[in-house]
Amino acid sequence: MWTWALLPVFLAVWGTAGLWTVFGMAVANHSVNLTQQFPYISVCGSYRPQSCVFSQICNGCMLLVLWISVIRYQQVRDLGDKCRRVNLASLVLVFISAAGLSLLANFQVSEWFAVHMVGAGLAFCGGLLYFWLQLWLTLKAEPSQDRHWVAPLRALLCSLSTVFLIAMVALHVRGLQSLSAMSEWALVMTYFLLYGLFAAELRFVDCFHITVQKPQKLQPRLLY
Repeated sequence: MWTWALLPVFLAVWGTAGLWTVFGMAVANHSVNLTQQFPYISVCGSYRPQSCVFSQICNGCMLLVLWISVIRYQQVRDLGDKCRRVNLASLVLVFISAAGLSLLANFQVSEWFAVHMVGAGLAFCGGLLYFWLQLWLTLKAEPSQDRHWVAPLRALLCSLSTVFLIAMVALHVRGLQSLSAMSEWALVMTYFLLYGLFAAELRFVDCFHITVQKPQKLQPRLLY
């Protein structure tokens, strides 16, 4: 059933188009100057009116990330209990990453630098660890016929994400701001590709629902 597979695709398209729209707005209204320095994503989204668009894009991505990740968690859980701990750890990591995304979306770098950087750290690092665990789950939990092309592609994208994250930090420390910003853009685009790749697994999901169990009534105890 391809319905659920559309969620990761929509997230990738929504996030990619949204952030480049913010970039275009920032360049058009001269909030950033490309002749001086290539801007970080957060710098593009720090000034009005594109700051509102930036927040809305990131908040929408956060909701979609949580929705997709919960479905993926339940899908892996239904495959068996041998990967239960890793699956749960990946769910915790994606919630941490989503919380960081919410912080960096709503606390712009120009006004709340410390809070914004904490959010960025949680989003980037938590997201990277989440994808590496998802690669492990792909190799261990998925049937072999379903992972013959997903696993190598996910491994390649995870490796690129790791390189881009390290490059972003290292170049920033060395004062090469433009190259660091380019690495950040490449990192985020790779993350969107990784989320879009979940379409390959979610296309096998027939239905998804959350149930709440009613508490069982206590049996009366007889006193003699």
